[in-house]
Amino acid sequence: MLKYPIEPPAFFWQRSKQVEDPKVKDWINQFNHRDEEVLKEKWDVVLVGVPLSRSSISVSGASEFPEYFRRSWKGFSTYNLDYERDLMDLSVLDLGDVKMHVTDIQKCHSNIKEVMVGIKKEFPYSFPVSIGGDHSITAMTISGLKEVSPEKEIGILQLDTHLDLRDLSENGPSNGTPIRNLIEQGIVDGKNVYNIGLHGFFNGESLLTFAKEKGVNYITLKAARKKGITETILEALHELEGKVDIIYLTVDMDVLDVVFAPGVPASTPGGMRTDELFDAVYLAGKSAKVMAMDIVCLDPTRDPSAQPTVKAGVYTFLSFLTGYMERKHS
Repeated sequence: MLKYPIEPPAFFWQRSKQVEDPKVKDWINQFNHRDEEVLKEKWDVVLVGVPLSRSSISVSGASEFPEYFRRSWKGFSTYNLDYERDLMDLSVLDLGDVKMHVTDIQKCHSNIKEVMVGIKKEFPYSFPVSIGGDHSITAMTISGLKEVSPEKEIGILQLDTHLDLRDLSENGPSNGTPIRNLIEQGIVDGKNVYNIGLHGFFNGESLLTFAKEKGVNYITLKAARKKGITETILEALHELEGKVDIIYLTVDMDVLDVVFAPGVPASTPGGMRTDELFDAVYLAGKSAKVMAMDIVCLDPTRDPSAQPTVKAGVYTFLSFLTGYMERKHS
């Protein structure tokens, strides 16, 4: 019996057995909350949906993404042609969704933290992936990691258009405040935050001032492209690996240009291309110190009928797991 607030997955697939060319839906095991024997197995990756968007500054349907994320599995093979790797070699368990309160955001946040604590205690050797939800969830998942391992130093690799350093006294624990929230609580040192993908006219000067005061490492997309996205990501990972015990990867899908990701609440021009994002998360997956990740701020209700943003979110997840699998099998 699960001892933390989690519900069955929002969408179930009937898995096909012994398919010659399996899809993601045929691969990922979904916990139906009746077969508790599955909890005793060893899983490489444990997936959880975090359907919260009430804490978003802008109107957002990001709470719908965990369901759309699962529905899209039928369109993806487990085989990554670019790297000639089959993800079937990894075992993945979809635990379901964190329970959300209808009106109480604080309770929602408390449940998110509790679920992360529960997952890390029940599956200590599994890699947790959280599918948001808005970016406020990141402060809660990392708080949960810290509670389980208080002696561990945690760093953040953040792929984002925004700094997410808004003042909590003015904004509350919203999707614009998670990094500041963690810094001010002393859970993460500002010097151990690396934000890559910032660009243009989407961060106020006061936020840059706070970032500089706290030593946050921010790399604009322009600077990253000048050096090379691959080189920039590898350098950030190398520096973090030398300073912290755990690296947490947070992917805000608004890091992508609006052309590639129309289905985000704060879509902007001038952002990353999808191939740049896929390369970045693949490299992060290969790092031995990256021990948890989330994908946030994707609103499928804003997506065109072909669902390019939802598909980009699933592709991001699978690209990361490709790197993660290479790490495990190296």
